[in-house]
Amino acid sequence: MAEKITTPLGSTLPDGWALRGLGEMCTKIGSGATPKGGSAVYVQSGVSFIRSQNVFDHRFSKAGLAFITDDAAERLSGVTVQENDVLLNITGDGQTIARCCVAPSAALPARVNQHVMIIRAGQGLDPEFLQRHLSHPAMRAYMLSHSAGGSRRALTKKQVESFLISVPPLPIQQAIAEVVGALDDKIGVNERLAVTYERLLQVGMELLGVERIPDDSDSVRVTDLVEFNPRTPKPSDDEPVYVDMAALSTSRAGIDSWSRREPKSGTRFRNGDTLLARITPCLENGKTGYVDFMLEGEVGVGSTEFIVMRSRPGIPQEFSYFLARSGRFREHSIRNMVGSSGRQRVSANDSSNFYVVCPDRESLMAFGKRASAAFAHMKSLGEESRTLATLRETLLPQLLSGRLHVRDAEKIVEEAV
Repeated sequence: MAEKITTPLGSTLPDGWALRGLGEMCTKIGSGATPKGGSAVYVQSGVSFIRSQNVFDHRFSKAGLAFITDDAAERLSGVTVQENDVLLNITGDGQTIARCCVAPSAALPARVNQHVMIIRAGQGLDPEFLQRHLSHPAMRAYMLSHSAGGSRRALTKKQVESFLISVPPLPIQQAIAEVVGALDDKIGVNERLAVTYERLLQVGMELLGVERIPDDSDSVRVTDLVEFNPRTPKPSDDEPVYVDMAALSTSRAGIDSWSRREPKSGTRFRNGDTLLARITPCLENGKTGYVDFMLEGEVGVGSTEFIVMRSRPGIPQEFSYFLARSGRFREHSIRNMVGSSGRQRVSANDSSNFYVVCPDRESLMAFGKRASAAFAHMKSLGEESRTLATLRETLLPQLLSGRLHVRDAEKIVEEAV
């Protein structure tokens, strides 16, 4: 009887599958570097310079994507990203290290910095399958167990080359990537719809005059419309909702992840509140979120680095969120940051010392009606995406272990999407 081989994922390989090291299966494994020349090499447009903040499991984020000059890119030609390269974060805390995605063609030409590794699949290895394999929770734990460091971990090239993956025949790899990718495609559609909603509502907010500098005749302090860090009672739950900084998006209202833990110090919030990051670089990067996922009357707790913004009675709840996204308001808050370099913060008092055009009541209510309907749909899209993501994480381990046949997974996915 043939010897059964156990994979890092904790399952026995089916017949016809092999256990291979990444170094054996890939034509390139290597990380980048910081371009020489300081701030002068960074430009508004040019060659993409990918950092760990752009790499998430299953997706590439263009938020905060940097660009470098052609000369700087030429000096980093050894770390040129090609289409279908897998990008792996090799430094970071327990949440950010080992995140990986496939490089999108839209981000090319590109280079990577020293915190991101390029993994280029060789013949017989599908890049999408490889990315799915590396993002498997058990595989992530396997990689973390090999990383070194304290709160900030790191992986070396030698370690990554030694990592073992279970490799089915190429047609099965491609089928697994396709069936799981269908879930990601639907999640992506939902996210694009939410982004479109927000862009349309931002235009509506601008029409209210928020971006215009007010004069004495129509000026109103923003605190007449919005409360900053309003009084909120302690949570009644033993383990209330907790939102950390990583949960806030730089471009969308939705808060996609949260946990529950014993109540400790932190900002308190309820549904309808906006969470605004007040510390560098999170404020500059645009980290902001709208709370709409808790039960009625529930109180949540968040990072002490949040400012909570709550619309006053009679003002649409969503107004606070779009104020927080307003370019003029954000510039005001950033100008009022204080503290040592790298740890600057803005206080709620300084952030709220801001004046806007007093919006027309009828226009404000019309905006609120549109925003309320859009945010209700965005909430349902977010809930659907979380359900699809849970299904993906349920199917993936079974597909990668061979316990679930692709044809059976296809039926499940067809019903879900």
